[in-house]
Amino acid sequence: MSSISTTSSTASANAALQSAAQSIISGSTGNSSMDVSTLVSALVNAKTAGQTAALTAQQTKDNTTLSAYGALSSALSALQSGLTNLANGTTLSTFAATASGTGLTATAGAGAAAGSYSVAVTQIASSQALSSAAFGATTQLGTGTLTISLGGKSMNVNVNSTNNTLAGIASAINASSSNPGVTATIVNGTDGAHLVLRSASTGAANVINVSTSNVTTDNGLSSLGVTSTASTTGGASSIVSSNTSKAWTQSASAQDAQFTVGGIAASSSSNAVTTAISGVTMNLTAASAGTTQTLTVSQDTTSQNTAITNFVSLYNTVVTTMASLSSYTAGSSSQGPLLGDSTLQTIKNTLATIVGGAVGSGSSGTTLASIGITLKDSPADGTLVVDSSKLTTALTSSPATIASLFNSTNGIAAQLNKSITTFTQTGGIIDTRNTALNADLKSITAQQTSLATYTTQLTNQYQAQFTALNTLMATMNNNSQYLTALFGGTNSAGALATNKA
Repeated sequence: MSSISTTSSTASANAALQSAAQSIISGSTGNSSMDVSTLVSALVNAKTAGQTAALTAQQTKDNTTLSAYGALSSALSALQSGLTNLANGTTLSTFAATASGTGLTATAGAGAAAGSYSVAVTQIASSQALSSAAFGATTQLGTGTLTISLGGKSMNVNVNSTNNTLAGIASAINASSSNPGVTATIVNGTDGAHLVLRSASTGAANVINVSTSNVTTDNGLSSLGVTSTASTTGGASSIVSSNTSKAWTQSASAQDAQFTVGGIAASSSSNAVTTAISGVTMNLTAASAGTTQTLTVSQDTTSQNTAITNFVSLYNTVVTTMASLSSYTAGSSSQGPLLGDSTLQTIKNTLATIVGGAVGSGSSGTTLASIGITLKDSPADGTLVVDSSKLTTALTSSPATIASLFNSTNGIAAQLNKSITTFTQTGGIIDTRNTALNADLKSITAQQTSLATYTTQLTNQYQAQFTALNTLMATMNNNSQYLTALFGGTNSAGALATNKA
């Protein structure tokens, strides 16, 4: 492609040079003056066109190759990212937890083990909610300080003439930067407005206490005091109001979740229970209370299937990318930018050897084919195909085979991950090729700069020379015309001939 471009540039330069030569001939015969600009451009182009075209062609080739390596690196990096959890064993050690009833869900994480557990839920954890006695919505209750505590943390709310209504007090509670986790709202009933306090945290220990101090102009502020007592057994909390005639009511108590696992009693301040079964989080809802269910923890074959299938898809993308970059079409001038490239061929052969090989040795060796992953037959393009049925069977019936094939030491994914790192890391074979290409591009840029300087100098030199020549020829033509007029020419008599005497 570069030779075609160079040939075309040379042909154009020759044509321009012929045109310029004709300009010189015309000027020398007196038919017209020389076209100096065209002549100079033609001569300069004739001297530099070949080198310019060669540098441009090489620059285009280098940039195209760099882009091709970029596409290859991207495909390899995507494959490596998809291999991470297969390579380190995380995916194959994942478990799923399912419950036989409603109201109980669970997730299994690190540390989980396969097993079946009977879970009986007595009560779920709840957070405390308190409602004050009724007051007028705009009644000014007095001034002073409210101290509100929750779970060992407290805040002071300054009540003054600007905020001593129930709504003002609720706003001050919610706006406090030291709020320990209490939300205040106003509920308007038929008997008046009620201040409602709710704990953001569940559990028997998270009870709300309110005390008042420095009360002046008391019009109900002192009656907002309330003492909550946590249950020592994880059951419902209890309250005592500071003013029995203006008593608080407890609409929801602070309590722990109570349940048994395999007959062993347990409790939790949260409905997301993380301590009962190692590696398992149980999530309790109201629907689970009063039920006994079976919680089963087993290998998460769905996630494993997805991870393995995704690996095949990403590997196939790498294979098709390499095929596109090294493609060849007979009779076409447009071929893959990495056709015949030794770096690409090394990568292709290495990956193919890994996916086609066995993990282990002898009769104990395990291959991808043993779990339903084989090379595509038609067309045989190096991509993999998955027999979903065979893979599912292997995941459920032969977990040891899967574990061996994808072990974190020398499993298929671990080998691929290691090889890709050597290809793409700084100093790897792709980086080495990119470094050489960038160095060549830098050299080309320097040569183009030198050529541009030379072109400018040559243009100025020719411009001066041919402008002078043009002036000289014009003078000679004028002299020739004068002499012809004086002495006569081939077809005319001059002025001297007609003045004989």
